[in-house]
Amino acid sequence: MLNRSIPLSVAVVGLLALVFYSQWNREPPRVSGFIEADEIRLGSRVGGRVAVVHVQEGQEVTAGEVLVEFEPYDLLEREKELELTLAARESEYQRFLAGFREEETAQAKAKLDQLQARSDLLIAGPRKQEIQAARGRLAQAEAEKRLAVQGFERLSKLAGSNATSQQELDAAREALEAATANLDVRQQELDLLLAGTRAEELREAAARVEEARQAWQLMQRGYRQEEIDQAKASRDAAKAALQAIGRQKEELRVKSPIDGTIEALDLQPGDMVAPGAPVLSMLDRGNLWVRSYIPQNRVGMQLGQRLRLNVDSYGDRTFHGVVTFIARQAEFTPSNVQTPEERSKQVFRIKVAIENEDGMLRPGMMADVWLDEHGGAP
Repeated sequence: MLNRSIPLSVAVVGLLALVFYSQWNREPPRVSGFIEADEIRLGSRVGGRVAVVHVQEGQEVTAGEVLVEFEPYDLLEREKELELTLAARESEYQRFLAGFREEETAQAKAKLDQLQARSDLLIAGPRKQEIQAARGRLAQAEAEKRLAVQGFERLSKLAGSNATSQQELDAAREALEAATANLDVRQQELDLLLAGTRAEELREAAARVEEARQAWQLMQRGYRQEEIDQAKASRDAAKAALQAIGRQKEELRVKSPIDGTIEALDLQPGDMVAPGAPVLSMLDRGNLWVRSYIPQNRVGMQLGQRLRLNVDSYGDRTFHGVVTFIARQAEFTPSNVQTPEERSKQVFRIKVAIENEDGMLRPGMMADVWLDEHGGAP
């Protein structure tokens, strides 16, 4: 009987030892997930016909590398047109900014002096010498008329006695008429000089002088500030339009914004692409992270907390990551996630950014996240 109880006692002691060992050496809590990377969809804001495709799916690219090029269509011609327009607007703005040239101002001043002299001449009226000359011409005309009258009367008497011809009489009559007309003209000239300048002419001359004076002062002051601002606005508008064409030209070349991997590309030269439509997608391998779900009893985890990770592809090698996101609301565990907790419980989604300095990790790898900061693979 004693021999039978000894093995039973040994078995019980062994079971108790295993229970105590399992209680004191439990595996640290962990969750699993897949390594993921941010996906970037690249395209062009102008679109158009594809000219060259420089990459293939799965190719590693660096930041700034040209991936796809589009045909420029009419952008080059529009750019040239805007360059010429900008040059014209710039010249016009500089002209307004510099003001009038000295020669233009001097010309305006000379015109003012000319009109002022003409006005002074009209105000002063005719000179005494001009009046005396007009009176002399009038006296001469009177003498010529008297002579013509005497000649005509003499020939008229001779014509009565048939001592002269009719032709000579007609000539004397014409000479008398011419002398009479000339006398009237000379009398009008003298009367005009004696009357002086009319008031209408004086007002007209004064108005022209004032107009020339204002034009000269305007040139001295230069262009108005509003005109300069308008010319500057036109120049800036042309410059902005040219810069817009420059940005459109930049959009003809789709460049990689980061170091990454081309994930999807279905594009050939000659394809038409709508403006703003994605033409390829790439993965940011420099920003890897694990999406996992933690049970409610681990919700006390803090942002920025440093954790350890293991990846199936590298056995027991340990990697490190930092918690960058913790969901505020709980959800039921997705069916593709394995946790040591009961699946009926609700969990919180987290993101753990992985430190991948050596570039060994890639999207799609399975990873275990040890929730104990000091934990690791057993």
